[in-house]
Amino acid sequence: MNRTQNQMKLTVYTRKPNQAYTESLSNSIHCACTDDNNEFQPLNRNYGILFALATVDGNNVIHEKGLKNPYVFRTADGSFGIVAVRVDALGDDDEDSRGCILLWTSPDLVTFHNHGLVQLHRELYVKEAVCELDGTGEEYEIRWQDNEGNFYLSRLSDLMKTDCISPPELAEAFAVDRPEQPLPGTNPGNVISVDSRIGRLVQASWTPIHNTEIRVPESVSVTSADELKAVKVMAVYSDGSTADKQVAWDGKGIDYTVPGTYTVQGKVVTHELPFPLASGYADPVILPWNSKYYFLATNDNANDIGIYVREADTLSGLFAPGYKEAVILDLDEEQNFIQTFWAPEFHVIGEDLFILFAVGGREWCPQCHLMKLNKGGDIMNAGDWHLPIRVKQADGAYLAEDGITLDMTYFKVDGTSCLVWSYRKGIGTPLDTGSMLYIATINEDNPAVLTSEPMLLSRPLFGWENVQGTINNEGPYPLITEDSVYIAYSGGAATGYTYSLGLLSIPRGSDYLDMNAWTKASTPVLSYYSIEGIYGAGHNSFFKDYDGNVLMLYHGEEQLVKHGTRCTGMHRVHFNRENVPVLDVAKERDVHPDYADCSMQVIVLP
Repeated sequence: MNRTQNQMKLTVYTRKPNQAYTESLSNSIHCACTDDNNEFQPLNRNYGILFALATVDGNNVIHEKGLKNPYVFRTADGSFGIVAVRVDALGDDDEDSRGCILLWTSPDLVTFHNHGLVQLHRELYVKEAVCELDGTGEEYEIRWQDNEGNFYLSRLSDLMKTDCISPPELAEAFAVDRPEQPLPGTNPGNVISVDSRIGRLVQASWTPIHNTEIRVPESVSVTSADELKAVKVMAVYSDGSTADKQVAWDGKGIDYTVPGTYTVQGKVVTHELPFPLASGYADPVILPWNSKYYFLATNDNANDIGIYVREADTLSGLFAPGYKEAVILDLDEEQNFIQTFWAPEFHVIGEDLFILFAVGGREWCPQCHLMKLNKGGDIMNAGDWHLPIRVKQADGAYLAEDGITLDMTYFKVDGTSCLVWSYRKGIGTPLDTGSMLYIATINEDNPAVLTSEPMLLSRPLFGWENVQGTINNEGPYPLITEDSVYIAYSGGAATGYTYSLGLLSIPRGSDYLDMNAWTKASTPVLSYYSIEGIYGAGHNSFFKDYDGNVLMLYHGEEQLVKHGTRCTGMHRVHFNRENVPVLDVAKERDVHPDYADCSMQVIVLP
């Protein structure tokens, strides 16, 4: 069936690894849909959508997993299921997955429920499996092949009760309906036909949101230049969402003392400064404070020693030649502040301004600290800051004695104050746990001491988090909306092109210390596939400028190399039709050049 019959085709596949797309990324489920020419077009920019979860052994060590041979099928209620074979990190047979397949279900191929492993056999390795409803439409037939070329059939009446699967029985060989012309560089799975309405929804959900129109008022009435400056336009996006945009209006020809009608030209403001903004500055944050802007970051140019702050009246002034910068905390051997001055962040906690950061002493072992600004103090004056203190648990013990802690952040919502940070144990040893995100509550009056037990929030179990020899969940930063709390965090190699942003979310009013109450996106929300010319985009922060725009900073690199120069970037945060933050609407996708120039009638009132 084709598009003319109100149908589209959809396929799943994995990719063949290459130097710029490793096994950790390629051994995941990708998806493509047919376009108007009935040709398959990759979704999600040809980046993985579903990743197998790693396992954690008795020593708390993560073992990366991948998958192969995905197969998508329709369920009894008209929704979707996907099965695949789990493999090890290199794509080979996985002992932990012997006799098993992975199963996901989805109402729309946009959101997914992971059912984990389904046991088909105790001894045999599964090479490939397919799943379909039988002729009655009431039972699923899982046909599978083992590594010896034998074929089997297992039956399951309810996908939600996978432990009720029947014993396997020998069966005839099955064939998989694969694309006639597979996408280049892929290991094709099967093809299914879907209603075009569903197909277009899947396409739209996994296609980057982009600007489709700028709506300009036909005319406005003003009495001053300030009123003209305040006139905004509406940007419309491919998903139907909108955003109000400031415009640099050219009102030089208007005489506000003489009533009349004028035609004015303008250009939409994008709130995106050129990348890179600051070379050698990673983990960046910006604080609007007392009508000025302040910039903090890890300073790779100084070998990550010292905390450097910039001050300016405008955002662009923070990065203009001759910027004003001060060192407010330098190497101090007496206090044992010697190395790894990492990821400093401004946060207002209670009525005070703090900087949360990690620092280490003579022995390499960064730990979370915070330091407070004196009441009425000058951010740029080192003498106005209290001596940093190390964060402790509720019982008075340090946050960690057996590992490293770093990248601490803070949020307060609906009366609850929380710290979130990254913790790692055994780094560089066979018992490396990988870096994990933890969360705990605090009292605003004494934020250096936790008021709850630290609770695990996230571990790097997806292939895109556990890649290039780096097992990372780090760099958390909150974004609070009317109905949800979001935490963007970083996974992958902090000094490599695979560094990416993940997203955790939870409804406001939930138990923020309950890991199971949070939803974790299965694929990055910002990666090196997201914005052309920016690699390894990660460790971000959010802030709202004085015009009310929500912006984000992050660091990235200009080349597809490891251990390149980390540089600061910035663009606007978009909110889609469901008011969910979208972190990759940048450059021409935010404001298309064809729509940036505006014209409108201005009526000057008497």
